[in-house]
Amino acid sequence: MGLRLIFLGPQGSGKGTQASRLARLMGVPHISTGEMLRQAVADSTELGKKADAIMQAGDLVPDDLVVAMVGERLSQDDARCGYILDGFPRNVAQARALDAVLETPLDGLVQLDVPHEELMKRMLLRAEQEGRADDTEEGISRRLGIYWEETAPLSDYYRETGGTVYTVDGFGGIDEVFARVALALAVE
Repeated sequence: MGLRLIFLGPQGSGKGTQASRLARLMGVPHISTGEMLRQAVADSTELGKKADAIMQAGDLVPDDLVVAMVGERLSQDDARCGYILDGFPRNVAQARALDAVLETPLDGLVQLDVPHEELMKRMLLRAEQEGRADDTEEGISRRLGIYWEETAPLSDYYRETGGTVYTVDGFGGIDEVFARVALALAVE
């Protein structure tokens, strides 16, 4: 049986890369809420239509709708033996709502720990490489601040509710960090 995990880390920590790589190794789906929302809209599912109308109006998709979409996605056959959530939950309220819809509890949360200076360097380099003029030092700092204020407390929430939190040093090359993730989870 595969693991049911959340990958947590600020922008630039490499969580999407590491989550995707681990999902391939374990043979479970890597579920990114951003990709899931885009797919639901493209497929014109009921939830996708609701989300599209909200996004077209320039609003954020409310937690209850995102939780419903995640719950629907986790009920699909390919996720019955495990999954890796990336980008959700983003705050404790979403975590509580997710816990309420899960049939099987999570096995843990993987938190990638990367120094602030390294995150800034990575994000500024990515902005330069991808031509993101709006990704300024100030904008990146603001997003990292939101992460530390709203998302980082999830590790405490899961510890307090009896979950396992795997804190992994995310500083270094992709292979080096992945080796640490695999070691922490005892996955080969």
